[in-house]
Amino acid sequence: MATLKSLFHLAGRQAQGFVESLFQLLNITLPVPDHSTISRRLAALSVTMPVQPFSHARHIVVDSTGIKVYGEGEWKARQHGVSKRRTWRKLHLGVDEATGEIVVAEVTTNDFHDSEVLPSLLEGIAGEIAQVSGDGAYDTFACHEAIAQRAAVATIPPRHDAQPCRPQETVPTHPRDQILQRIDQIGRSAWKHESGYHRRSLAETTMFRLKVTFGGRVRSRSFDNQAVELFLQCAALNRMIQLAKPESYPVEA
Repeated sequence: MATLKSLFHLAGRQAQGFVESLFQLLNITLPVPDHSTISRRLAALSVTMPVQPFSHARHIVVDSTGIKVYGEGEWKARQHGVSKRRTWRKLHLGVDEATGEIVVAEVTTNDFHDSEVLPSLLEGIAGEIAQVSGDGAYDTFACHEAIAQRAAVATIPPRHDAQPCRPQETVPTHPRDQILQRIDQIGRSAWKHESGYHRRSLAETTMFRLKVTFGGRVRSRSFDNQAVELFLQCAALNRMIQLAKPESYPVEA
C-alpha cells in the first residue's frame, strides 16, 4: 500500500480507498488497513532491494540528490509566509553501471556531505566490487580507504589544485596519487575516458528516472517514514528496470 501511495501520488485515505476498490474488483475478501495503521508501521518496515544476481564483480557509480519533503513547505508558507529555507532529504545511491539497478540506498538530512556516506554505502553492498566511480565530492582519504578495503578501483577526479599525499614517492602507491600522476601524464580529459569515469553519469540517469516516476518528493512527516518511503521507491524502480528496460547494443551500418 505504501508503494502504491508513493507511485500514484496518493494521500493516505486515497490509497486506502484505491486498495479497497482493487480488492472488490478482484473479489478478494481481505480487510484493508487504514491509513493511520500504515503510517505507524511504515518506520519498522524492512525494505530489500530487488537486484538481479550478478556473476562477476560490479562497477558501482555513486551520487546523491535532494528530495523535497512534500507538505511541510506549503504548510509553513500558509502559516508563516514564504521562508528562505526549505526542507529536503538527501538520497544517496549506489547504482550498478551495467544494469542500472539501485544496489544500495541511504537517506540522510541535507547537512550530510556525500563523502561521509560512501563508506556505509559500500558496506551495504554484498559481493565483489571491481570499481567505484564518483564525482569530486568523494575526493577524500576516507573514501579512498573505504574503496581500497573492498579491493576496488577508485575512479574519482581530484581537485584541479590537488597535491600528492606522499610527494616523496617516485612511484605512487596511494590510489589518489596514482590518479594524479596519470592525469599529469595524459591530461584530465584523457584520464576520464581511459578510466571510464563518464559512466558515472548513469547514477544521474537513475535519479532522473526516480524523480520523474515518483515526483522527487516524500509525503511522510517523520524522518524514519520518509526514509522507508524512499527505499520503497528505489525498490519499485528496480522492478520497473528489470521488467521494461530495453536492451541497447550497437548495430553495424
